[in-house]
Amino acid sequence: MRISKLRNALCLGLLGATLALPCAAEERTPASRAIAERLQSLYPATRFGEVNTTPWPGVFEVVMGANLAYVDETGQYFLFGHFYDMKAQRDLTAERKDSLARIDFASLPLADALKEVRGSGSRTLAIFSDPDCPYCRRLEAEMKGLTDVTIYTFLMPIASLHPDARAKAIAVWCSRARIAAWHALMWRDEKVSAKDCPHPVDRNVTLGDRLGVTGTPTLVAADGRVLPGAASSAQIEAWLARSTASAEGPVTAKGAVR
Repeated sequence: MRISKLRNALCLGLLGATLALPCAAEERTPASRAIAERLQSLYPATRFGEVNTTPWPGVFEVVMGANLAYVDETGQYFLFGHFYDMKAQRDLTAERKDSLARIDFASLPLADALKEVRGSGSRTLAIFSDPDCPYCRRLEAEMKGLTDVTIYTFLMPIASLHPDARAKAIAVWCSRARIAAWHALMWRDEKVSAKDCPHPVDRNVTLGDRLGVTGTPTLVAADGRVLPGAASSAQIEAWLARSTASAEGPVTAKGAVR
């Protein structure tokens, strides 16, 4: 490749333009491990995750929390942005981020969640929700018409924002009819009588932190995809449809409070 073309390619990558280069990590090698150590030495205040090779010679993928970057072997030059496979019409960086953000649904302690089955219950999702979060209430309103779904709601009050939310979450959990109490609170803003009993609320907060759930509401599909914020009913339906389709083959993936 000529120098001018190489320079243009680097600039395009930095700006998130269309490079027909695969971005999924290939494997960890001695070189990638050495670069991981070099990066941590050069930037001790930054927490680096995996460093992996890519099919682009001399360019390595760096995982930094929910973010991805691409770095040369010296650790001095970084590319931020999206790589695209134009032939396949795929945003490879978005796909990689989606993969990194997925949660193992099978590992969720579903016994610690409110369970609601609507219709056939054939579709499944989990929600991390705060009873005093206005966006959570907006989401609940959008989901009223959702049918043929099993919903697991993990009560996850964010005490720093909503000091009364923990008590409300415990009151809902300790109610004789938990789903009815949850709907009364979230749909009609009715007060749920204070109650106490053994509850999973504090465990749910710890679980959310461990899974990287940084705000409420956050939805998790059965295939592990994460949808943060108060999505509309149409967005949720489309999102669930992609989850169903993913069981049949690869799917190209396309404002929470903290």
